[in-house]
Amino acid sequence: MARPKTTPRTVDNASVAEVTLQQFMEAVADPVRRSVIAQLAIAGHDLSCGTFDLPVSRSTATHHFNVLREAGIIRQHYQGTTKMNSLRPDDLDARFPGLLRAVIDACVRENGQAAEARQAGVRPR
Repeated sequence: MARPKTTPRTVDNASVAEVTLQQFMEAVADPVRRSVIAQLAIAGHDLSCGTFDLPVSRSTATHHFNVLREAGIIRQHYQGTTKMNSLRPDDLDARFPGLLRAVIDACVRENGQAAEARQAGVRPR
């Protein structure tokens, strides 16, 4: 009996060129999603979904990750069976110059994470 072929898992990431300003603003309006953005910015590298410190259930967190991905703010990909998340600053800066940086700066200040941000090379303005 032949073993079934497996296909790599993929994630359908949004094309930032198709993201509207309204979609971006609605995505960053939620404090849980802003927390995801700030945690990714401070980490400075990809993070798996399970490593975020979020005040919501796993299923609700999945919803928030989906909203961020569909708004082009994060890119998701699999490493083995783990879904990884990364910010898309270059793509978003080309579409909405300076907007993601402003959101990150505000998140860091709002959450009192300035010291961690400086250590990670994120400079709030």
